[in-house]
Amino acid sequence: MEEKMKTVVEKLKERASTTPSKWREEAEYRRANKTWLRYSQHIALLMLDKMDMLGMNRKQLAEKMNCSPQYISKVLKGRENLSLETLSKIEMALGISIIKEEPITV
Repeated sequence: MEEKMKTVVEKLKERASTTPSKWREEAEYRRANKTWLRYSQHIALLMLDKMDMLGMNRKQLAEKMNCSPQYISKVLKGRENLSLETLSKIEMALGISIIKEEPITV
């Protein structure tokens, strides 16, 4: 039985990846950027809902925003740090309000 266990362990070691996993780096990135990532995900969902309502696809939105469909796909994943210019283009292209004017309380 012990011999069989050694064989299993040896087989696992043989199949183990020699390249280190990047899960820790990705987790640290998400933790360090969680605030804007949450906003990005929220904006992506707003966009998808509005696109669905309008029957608009990514290519059509890209044309309206004067960018590539690949960039729209990247934005719709909810992991893109969007500039104010891009937010403005999204608002204009979809007729939605992302940035709301609310009083700032101190």
